[in-house]
Amino acid sequence: MTRDHAHPFVPYHRPRLSVTETLRHGEDFHRRLDERRSVRWFSPNPVPLRAIELAVQAANTAPSGAHFQPWTFVATNNPDLKRQVRAAAEEEERRFYHEREAPDWHAALARLETDEHKEFLETAPWLVVAFAQKSTPLPDGSLRKNYYVNESVGIACGLFIAALHEMGLATLTHTPNPMAFLTELFDRPATERPYILFPVGYPADDCEVPVLRRKPLSEALVVVTG
Repeated sequence: MTRDHAHPFVPYHRPRLSVTETLRHGEDFHRRLDERRSVRWFSPNPVPLRAIELAVQAANTAPSGAHFQPWTFVATNNPDLKRQVRAAAEEEERRFYHEREAPDWHAALARLETDEHKEFLETAPWLVVAFAQKSTPLPDGSLRKNYYVNESVGIACGLFIAALHEMGLATLTHTPNPMAFLTELFDRPATERPYILFPVGYPADDCEVPVLRRKPLSEALVVVTG
């Protein structure tokens, strides 16, 4: 195969595991991830910035359209900024729970016992906002169009969540709607839009989570053989 030298390639090798080792690695990974839960009760105990950096580094390994990596993660532990985020998020949530006509969505959330009160946005030691880059400013002042932005940022956020869990941390995929207030509070450019707001920390000692049933493999996987 001939290659265009303007776009260099390098060899890629991964150790070829035995079938037994392949399955063991997969089972171990699933077992650890199956312990992951979204939480709304956080400990105020501090989390080192390095943990956030490592989770974002994991997110940066995600595949993306044309390898444009159209995401920015913005993290803060500033109490005043967290207070402002909570106030703005709760205002949007009040509208959602008490003013918007969304009976099916309200009913689906009822079993989780959620409401407009989002104290976790102040309690969690870190807030991390994933912003999706609709386009990216270039050094010459032009804008580069990004491709498959939602898909790319979604995968990156999944790896971010998995990395936090591997470090013993917890988070919640919080998406108050609309989220434009995050662009203003974090002074982000118009080329970005808020994607997910992540409170990050250790679960509180008295943290509880709803009893949920995860979709079994028989419902999640269809195998078509030749």
